[in-house]
Amino acid sequence: MAEYDKDKQAKDYYTDIPVNTHGFFLKGAHSLDWGMKNRLSRIFRPDTGKTVMFAIDHGYFQGPTTGLERPDVNIVPLMPHADAIMLTRGILRTTVPPSLNKAVVMRCSGGPSILKELSDEELAVDIEDAIRMNVSAITLQVFIGGEFETRSIHNMTKLIDMGLRYGIPTMAVTAVGKDMVRDAKYFRLACRISAELGAQIVKTYYVPEDFETIVASCPVPIVMAGGKKLPEQEALTMSWKAIQEGASGVDMGRNIFQSDAPLAMMKAVNKVVHEGLNPSEAYEYFSSIRADG
Repeated sequence: MAEYDKDKQAKDYYTDIPVNTHGFFLKGAHSLDWGMKNRLSRIFRPDTGKTVMFAIDHGYFQGPTTGLERPDVNIVPLMPHADAIMLTRGILRTTVPPSLNKAVVMRCSGGPSILKELSDEELAVDIEDAIRMNVSAITLQVFIGGEFETRSIHNMTKLIDMGLRYGIPTMAVTAVGKDMVRDAKYFRLACRISAELGAQIVKTYYVPEDFETIVASCPVPIVMAGGKKLPEQEALTMSWKAIQEGASGVDMGRNIFQSDAPLAMMKAVNKVVHEGLNPSEAYEYFSSIRADG
């Protein structure tokens, strides 16, 4: 039986030693094919190595979430200010102008609604359709510790295999059920499993203690999930801390489209991620744009 080192505390993640990227700006991507590196370069800005993703895929299991009732009215105008948009193929085809020149990260899992067990997902998009939509990455949830953990892992490996055939990277999103503890130990496990099995990007939650060990022990880029709606200054602080502790970007949804000034928030998050503004500076910047209307 494999040993589970839950009681061993002597760990060294070498958080002070940067990972060698071997000539390509993203860690873990140096051996990938040209097409996959090119797609990753659309998502992550080569000049900063970071990304601001705009997550609007909530409707695939939540329906018309607050702020996403009319994405054509409230959401599309914000898209030019993100590096990448994370969404479903239904919203992409019905709502997003084809002239939008932003990276598309396509939600490819689905099945249960919020009325059912969320880990009971299946793959919901064929790779050929992802190619038709010219996506830069494909993504799905992985439910480490969930009731249908193994199925979600198999979904991920199938998606990774399909993506590798056509040079499309896969982003694994570490989902957290209501009975799971959100701490660094859990996210180290979930992120490492995802990367070990082939995901080229991992999206996970920020935790205030030892987040840098999650990043250090994951051999591919970590993108911080925005999570629940927070006051703007708290969301900017969380983003800043995640970037300072090694994250390669943020994927904000509710903390942007549920803000009382979504465009100002989007611009402030960009300043944090790509220009290194600290939380006070970013909130002052946000407030000035909000005041200007």
